[in-house]
Amino acid sequence: QVQLVESGGGLVQAGGSLRLSCAASGGVFSDYSMGWFRQAPGKAREFVGSIRWNGAVTFYADSVKGRFTISRDNTKNTVYLQMASLKPEDTAVYYCASKLAGSSQYDSWGQGTQVTVSS
Repeated sequence: QVQLVESGGGLVQAGGSLRLSCAASGGVFSDYSMGWFRQAPGKAREFVGSIRWNGAVTFYADSVKGRFTISRDNTKNTVYLQMASLKPEDTAVYYCASKLAGSSQYDSWGQGTQVTVSS
C-alpha cells in the first residue's frame, strides 16, 4: 500500500479556485488508479472523481463535472484536483485514495484536507 498526503486546502470565496495535491510514497505510483472523495459535516463520504494509472481516463461526479479537473504526474508521484467555480456546497474535507489498477476498492487513504467555500 502507498502512503498518501493531501495538501492545498483552505478558505476561498465562492467562484474562486483551489488546487489540491496528493503526494504518494511507498509504492510504484503508476501501478495505482487514484481517486478524490469528500465528506461534508453530517454527510456521507462521496466520490468526486478518479484518474487511471496513466492519466488517460478520468471520471467525475455530476456535481463537479465541468468545474473540477483531475490530473497526475507519475514522475512526481502526485495527483492533483484543480477546482474552479467553487460553491459553498463544495465545502468538505477532501481525501485522495489509491487502488491497484484493476482493483474494485480503494485501499489507501490520505488524512484529508479541509476546503471551505464562503458565500
